[in-house]
Amino acid sequence: MKIFIDTADTGELKEAFATGLVDGVTTNPSLIAKSGRDFKEVTAAICEMTEGPVSAEVASTEAATMVKEGRILADIAQNVVVKLPLTWDGLKACQDLSEDGINTNVTLCFTPNQAWLAAKAGATYISPFVGRLDDLGADGMELIGDIRALYDAQGYETEILAASIRGPHHVSQAALLGADVATIPPKVFWQLLNHPLTDRGLDAFVKDWASTGQSIL
Repeated sequence: MKIFIDTADTGELKEAFATGLVDGVTTNPSLIAKSGRDFKEVTAAICEMTEGPVSAEVASTEAATMVKEGRILADIAQNVVVKLPLTWDGLKACQDLSEDGINTNVTLCFTPNQAWLAAKAGATYISPFVGRLDDLGADGMELIGDIRALYDAQGYETEILAASIRGPHHVSQAALLGADVATIPPKVFWQLLNHPLTDRGLDAFVKDWASTGQSIL
């Protein structure tokens, strides 16, 4: 499963990319607003940081305008993925952009039927929001499994991008259920490695090695 980082903060991205484990980036209007930077400027800067996909979202809710915005976004860099809402207009725009060879990420998915329609529209990625479903008392991970089963049964190549990740448990569950990608907030990305027993064990090893007075170098 690929790892995307869900942020528009280039400082956070620089640290994450330094691990060599990050495959791409997702952004949205809220993250762009939080960055305080010009939309096209920050998108271009992020695209220069990675050869992987970078999702940039349209602002319009009307199909024809989404297509125009999507083409402008795609011209920023070759690795831009145009992010579209899962509405009828969004699906129309998805079809038009996909026919132009532009990669798309259809976002705000909450049902298998929505995921099916997005795949039929030619979406490169579908973004089910697992955390928001959990917030309502539903099981967001069940949606990941249902979409995986549907796509496998129907032969769709649209990649499942688990979004609205709340913690490390969502990441491992998404991988076990067959998600192709998890897009992860920087805070959760760093939490993936953390475990108190790892820290405790390493401290003991370092202390014991120091007691030997030896050096490998």
